[in-house]
Amino acid sequence: MIPKAFIQYLVHFHGDRDYFECHEVLEEYWKEVDPGNKESIWVGFIQLAVSSYHYRRANFSGALRTHNKSAAILNNHPQKCTELGIDYPELMKLIEERKARVISHQPYRSIHLPIDNQDLLAQCLKECEKQNLVWGEVSDTLDKSLVNKHSMRDRTDVIIERKKAIEERKYKKRQ
Repeated sequence: MIPKAFIQYLVHFHGDRDYFECHEVLEEYWKEVDPGNKESIWVGFIQLAVSSYHYRRANFSGALRTHNKSAAILNNHPQKCTELGIDYPELMKLIEERKARVISHQPYRSIHLPIDNQDLLAQCLKECEKQNLVWGEVSDTLDKSLVNKHSMRDRTDVIIERKKAIEERKYKKRQ
């Protein structure tokens, strides 16, 4: 069975092209099912979304670094990719093509992950429809709230948690 989190990842990847949300959805799932395993297939797909996010922002060095991490991880999971409904040889070909585009600083272009499971595709299309998204729509590179999402989100809760953790460490050191 294909996890709902992966379906949501695919919907964001191909529907609204919200790569930041792809990362968020799959990272939460990864932490539930395979926490700490940096070689997990989920990390490979997370890094692919992060790479796409950087590439769209013309951050070529960040895109290449995360792209290479993604490729290395996904390269080790051919069977799992197939089980998830992804055409593994086509995925690896797509990853190599994307790498060449990033290295040569070619303009960002949306990609379509090679889904070869018709049931999975039908679920993704249905979910896109529910969310009023168009499957396969190209990324709106002029939408600053999408392109720069990491810098525009409210991080108050993260900042509070970090300060709390720092204070706890200081307190423990004093004891």
